[in-house]
Amino acid sequence: MSPSQRTPAAGPIADEPADLVDPLFWSGPHGDRVETFERLRAQPHPVLVQQRMAGLSSAFGYYALVKHADIVEVSRRPRDFSSTGATSIVGLPAELYEYYGSMINMDNPEHARLRRIVARVFGRETVADFEAVADRVARQIVDGLVARGPGDFVRPVAAEMPIAVLGAMMGIPTEDHDFLFVRTNQIAGPLDPAVASPEEDSNALVMRASQDLGDYITELGRERAARPRDDLITKLVRAEVDGEKLTRQELVSFFILLVIAGMETTRNAISHALVLLTRHPDQRELLLSDYPKYSAGAVEEVLRFATPINWMRRVATRDCEMNGHRFRRGDRMFLFYWSANRDEEVFADPYRFDITRAPNPHLAFGSLGPHFCLGAHLARMEIGILYRELLRSLPGIRADGEPRRLRSSFLEGITELRCTF
Repeated sequence: MSPSQRTPAAGPIADEPADLVDPLFWSGPHGDRVETFERLRAQPHPVLVQQRMAGLSSAFGYYALVKHADIVEVSRRPRDFSSTGATSIVGLPAELYEYYGSMINMDNPEHARLRRIVARVFGRETVADFEAVADRVARQIVDGLVARGPGDFVRPVAAEMPIAVLGAMMGIPTEDHDFLFVRTNQIAGPLDPAVASPEEDSNALVMRASQDLGDYITELGRERAARPRDDLITKLVRAEVDGEKLTRQELVSFFILLVIAGMETTRNAISHALVLLTRHPDQRELLLSDYPKYSAGAVEEVLRFATPINWMRRVATRDCEMNGHRFRRGDRMFLFYWSANRDEEVFADPYRFDITRAPNPHLAFGSLGPHFCLGAHLARMEIGILYRELLRSLPGIRADGEPRRLRSSFLEGITELRCTF
């Protein structure tokens, strides 16, 4: 019997619940989202949500993990809660595994092997190199913004920062940045009318964009193998752990993970930061008063408020108990980081934007455990350096009007945002 057909062990079935993994829920009124998660956090146990989805013969059931403590506990127990297919709602289709079967969607030992390989390339020992590139890129971006004047903030500023930093480190030509920007948009927002027309098949769009990125990194990998350079792609194709190198599929899936996780999420955090600093002028003035003192706290609070990744999925590998909740083998659960980052039991006055908040144990990069974001330190660095340069050259920069949100349940994205100064 499937989890969606059983009487739930962890908690009651929600009464006429919103489907929390439906993009329509996330694109609805912000107040509805707040009220829904507050109501779910007030429940003593994780609530079972059941929805009918196209292509499935029966209701799709999953537990909504909305409390900080529950997500932390599940994240530190990978043997009990599998990450296989963590970024998908019902599991990765076979035709997409080549592109998304990366370590974020794996359990150990495969996950640990891949993480060891890529950690040697993207680990903390590369911070100094990344920082030097980020300094240069941020100055170029701000100089360009000053020259152009007020206008679009997303593509030339928020998106260009992670694309240009990673591109420079990986040896990707500047003229290919738009190629990456378009393909990552298509993968991240295939249901968004700004990305695809209503007549366009979203699955086909994702497949084409994935194939394009896969072909792109495969060709670059071949080129670097034949003519090595001092860049990260060369290091990836030559990296070994216990005599093992990345396979072609592993290189492709890691590259797509990198451009989605490393570019899309950082880009959206940068956009959210401008909105938040505009809406909270007292915090903006505090940050301007002493940027070195307050910048680290400001970055953490932006990440908490923005929560660029809304959820990840886990599946119980065996009957087990978690924080007093019983789960059975095969039970699906979604870890709603957006809700956990507003948990009243962890964050005092959680809807207040406070750059001095301490401690700030947000889950924007997931919780401590084997799947904690490998690039968290790089994202923090990029955000902090870009805003240092922005506020130094344009202390009056502000969001001009309301942002346009990406139609997605997975990413808390901003597709359009204008700035003025």
